[in-house]
Amino acid sequence: MKFGVNQVGIVVEDLDRARKACIQFFGEESLPPLEFETGGARLKLAFFQAGEIQLELIQVLEGETIHSKFLKEKGEGLHHLGYFVEDLEKSLLLLEKEGIKVLWKGEVPGAAKFAYLDTEKMLGIVLELIQLG
Repeated sequence: MKFGVNQVGIVVEDLDRARKACIQFFGEESLPPLEFETGGARLKLAFFQAGEIQLELIQVLEGETIHSKFLKEKGEGLHHLGYFVEDLEKSLLLLEKEGIKVLWKGEVPGAAKFAYLDTEKMLGIVLELIQLG
């Protein structure tokens, strides 16, 4: 299974501040921020298109997630590389056969299903699979 990087995820403490900084730096507006609940947590996201790569800013509003753990342990910063897949469950089954486990998965209702993979020890970073739609 081969992937190409489609997204870079950055965990932030204050999405509005980070979003303003990205608008100033990249000179482009983001999509409107999106709030949603998944897995007992509430998140706020903003997306920018930086060339071929989607930049995702992530703020945890409440609850415990893979993102809040990262923020406590490492502070703000690069959290994951994301890959768009046609069929999330099929991709996860193939990766499971390779010994790669899911750390956390969820859904942004009406937009995407996602799964974060336990790849940090192997690759030095967490990978996320994203099925749009």
